[in-house]
Amino acid sequence: MIAARGRVVARIGVMVGLVALACVSGGAAHVHERDTKWVAPPAAVQRTSPLAHRPDAAPGGRKLFHQRCASCHSPDGQGSERGPDLTARRVQAQTDGALFWKITQGNTRRGMPTFSFLPEPQRWQLVLHLRAIATPLR
Repeated sequence: MIAARGRVVARIGVMVGLVALACVSGGAAHVHERDTKWVAPPAAVQRTSPLAHRPDAAPGGRKLFHQRCASCHSPDGQGSERGPDLTARRVQAQTDGALFWKITQGNTRRGMPTFSFLPEPQRWQLVLHLRAIATPLR
């Protein structure tokens, strides 16, 4: 009787462990999945940054990034469990206008808040910073 009870407890322990592993693994995979429906409209993609030739505006973008974005995307922008790698090729290949649109609109389905409350020049500064942190495209 005691041996049978021990086997039941052991089976329950294994099942709980497998469920926990599935939850953790599924959650981690979910964070890194790309939302293929989160695409900037053509008009936004075509926008160009008014700060593109203003390197003096970049430090402001760095400060904003560390205040507003680094907690999810990490201080170097290379991602964490909470947010994707912003230095990755698929991000850096997007136009400034597309990045600006994504910063502005957010994607609450995936945990990206909207930053439309920031003044437009500050959102363009964030785009500048995203370009500055890009290592050679991966």
